[in-house]
Amino acid sequence: MRRSQLLALLAAVVLLAGVGVVLTRRGDRDRPNARPTPSPTGPSRSATPSATPSATVRPTPVGKGPRDREYDVVYAKSVTQNDGAFAVAEAGGEVVLEVPAAGVVTVRAGRDFLQRARTDKRIYGVVPNRAIGRPPVPEEGRDVHPGEGVRRDDNGNDPLADLQWDMDLINAARARRVEAGDPRVLVAVIDTGVDRTHPDLVEAYDTKLSRNFVTDYPAADGPCEEKDCTDPVGVDPGGHGTHVAGTIVAAADGFGMAGVAPGVRLVDLRAGQDSGYFFVMATVRALVYAGDIGVDVANMSFYVDPWLFNCPNGVDDSPDERYEQRAAIEAVRRAVDYARSRGVTLVAAAGNEHMDTDDPTTDVVSPNFPKDTERERRISDDCHVLPTTLPNVVQVSSLARDRVKADYSNYGAENITVTAPGGSFRLADGSAASGNRTLSTYPERLLREEGLIGRDGTSSDPDAVTYCRNGRCAYYRYLVGTSMAAPHAAGVAALIVSKYGTADPARRGQLTMDPREVERILVETATPLPCPDPPTVQYPGRSYSATCRGTRERNSFYGAGLVDALAAVSR
Repeated sequence: MRRSQLLALLAAVVLLAGVGVVLTRRGDRDRPNARPTPSPTGPSRSATPSATPSATVRPTPVGKGPRDREYDVVYAKSVTQNDGAFAVAEAGGEVVLEVPAAGVVTVRAGRDFLQRARTDKRIYGVVPNRAIGRPPVPEEGRDVHPGEGVRRDDNGNDPLADLQWDMDLINAARARRVEAGDPRVLVAVIDTGVDRTHPDLVEAYDTKLSRNFVTDYPAADGPCEEKDCTDPVGVDPGGHGTHVAGTIVAAADGFGMAGVAPGVRLVDLRAGQDSGYFFVMATVRALVYAGDIGVDVANMSFYVDPWLFNCPNGVDDSPDERYEQRAAIEAVRRAVDYARSRGVTLVAAAGNEHMDTDDPTTDVVSPNFPKDTERERRISDDCHVLPTTLPNVVQVSSLARDRVKADYSNYGAENITVTAPGGSFRLADGSAASGNRTLSTYPERLLREEGLIGRDGTSSDPDAVTYCRNGRCAYYRYLVGTSMAAPHAAGVAALIVSKYGTADPARRGQLTMDPREVERILVETATPLPCPDPPTVQYPGRSYSATCRGTRERNSFYGAGLVDALAAVSR
């Protein structure tokens, strides 16, 4: 994620892998523990795994060639970790990282590993690490709130509430009077990391449970800042994850802004590289870990690349490309199913390609790494945007301030679960969308690195808001995208668990709730929105239109409707 120069939309993606791309990394790799098998009878929890690695026989790799490349390998479903390791060794590779719960491992091997592995039935597929996700281009406008002392409005809202039209749209402030979120509820932000020092996040941030699953890759991320190329937990080099986190958990304490569920605990699960890439293995590890520690809700405002659509039978893709995409789908699907089976409600951004996902026909942005390798390719119904379009994921489209689908937001009756405010560049009536972006927390460090904070503590970033009290300042930024819509829905889901969840004695009283029930309440309490009249909207400044299909109760723009925090906790 390259600071303010990056695009905010999820569609602005970079890719770090093509067929057989070298993904060497420095530093030791930890080996995750054996994961408990999910209960076939429904969600269950177990104690946090110990630090002892699972016992596995390590076979000696066949062949003496250099092992200078890395691959993520998906074992066939019936294959044990030991048998899989022997299959990898026989193909000339060495297992360096494993996630037993998903049957996925990272392997160091040579150039011929992929072809050897494809002939072994113990190996389902092989895929390079991949990635995504970026924040938005700055727009005009700057607000400075130099408040002194605790400052709330007549309704008890935090000082920046007048800039949070998005919270008004989902009745967040009114909901907080009924349920502000319970600290026994864990919400994970799987993203680029979260700045744990931000004044509006520091109280909710759970340092003990948070993890960084990525190692800096110099060829993509630039020089390593740490000796082992692994950033400490609580650092966000891109700003995206911090913005997402604030929408969910920013404290309602009279300072700055308040999130949808300020009372819950925040678990920072970093799966995004410094440069914004999200690799398959990091995503799988984050999802499995979320299930293991008992996360209640996980927000996923990203997709896994290099393919916007992963197509196991892509007619315009090579056999190797189809093989890798097939493996990527299986790896992420297993991780999603594992997390869901252990009680995690998974919420994802629908994407910013202004595409009808019910009938996708063409992908023109993949593969997007190495640079200039993208091409036009035909896609079909068996293709997946990972993890967004997989079963068991709540998919969220983006709404503009005028309650019309945002100009960039994907849509589709078969995929969209609900909608939430994410801002827009222009409104449907053609007016500029000034004041239509969503405000949330942003790392001070990024603004200082770019020289955007003056001696008086205020930021000169035209897209930033500075709030100062008693000599201390905090920073907030306007962003746009379905990345911003999803955490609104995740926050409401966290309130649902807080209000209706049950204490689990096995987890020291932590609240738990079946994700199916969480989703049911989220959907049933959403405010139905009808299709526009006429149903086809031509977006000004864009060379496309979008046609809404369906009823008031369920349609392709809004799914079941706009999430409503107050209705969700007032049943």
